[in-house]
Amino acid sequence: MQALNGVQLGLLLFLLSAGLTLVLGIMSFLNLAHGSFYMMGAYFAAALYGWTGSFLVAAVVAIPATLLLGLLVERIVLFRLYDRDHLYQVLATFGLILFFNELVRILWGSSSIYMGTPELLTGSIQILGLPYPKYRFAVICVGLLVALVLYWIIHRTRIGMLIRAGASNATMVGMLGVNIKRINMLVLGFGAGLAGVAGLMSAPIMSVQPGMGEPILILTLVVIVTGGIGSIRGAFYGALIVGFVDTIGRAFLPWILRELLDRDLAQALGPAIASIAIYLFMAVVLAIKPEGLFQVKHG
Repeated sequence: MQALNGVQLGLLLFLLSAGLTLVLGIMSFLNLAHGSFYMMGAYFAAALYGWTGSFLVAAVVAIPATLLLGLLVERIVLFRLYDRDHLYQVLATFGLILFFNELVRILWGSSSIYMGTPELLTGSIQILGLPYPKYRFAVICVGLLVALVLYWIIHRTRIGMLIRAGASNATMVGMLGVNIKRINMLVLGFGAGLAGVAGLMSAPIMSVQPGMGEPILILTLVVIVTGGIGSIRGAFYGALIVGFVDTIGRAFLPWILRELLDRDLAQALGPAIASIAIYLFMAVVLAIKPEGLFQVKHG
């Protein structure tokens, strides 16, 4: 069952990393505010669920709302930074993180809020003879469905062809008459929408609170760097690997360390070592393949 938990975490990370890796790959834009879109998606969903009691209404409204928020931020702030140095991008998007964190404190307060699990997805199902929560299984299914849809869009549609071409050589695509600014806006808005999906799906199993986007943003950046910047396939496999390493490490390292150390010390060290293992894995990958596991193919 811990393996399924690893898959579930990995697919949540994929929902976040898929859009962000395209933003980095096509636009060479460091959008640290991507985690804030995830947070806003979670808050939109939790607030709507609290008002209506309907998970479907929360999903139908929260995801487009997050996408529109991404487009709004792109038109007001981010488009001015495309031709700037990465330092300006980092500083500006870090400022957006602070802005959104304060905004949710003003609108919803500083305390955590909780979104209930939809009644249809409460309880558990039997997988290989063992019980597994229905909702976590639904997260896995949604993540896989989004991955399939993204694969179809990127590899079977014209817009996907332009996105892949832009990830390989944005300057050449612009010279061929394609409006690369519109592609940039579309990719950033679509990435925000995917972050909203991740926020929606994580809200019933994680506390929704100010600043919740920053920790998962760090993991998302690890996924992107490990999988290969600009590669959807790399984001998918990288997210699964990071999800497995983190979940399995947190589950079994304390148990292993108890054989060698004091029980309380082992319980404290296990999760810390599991977190470190993620970054060690990234360092090993970059030492062997600096471009990541699945480099975007040019040409």
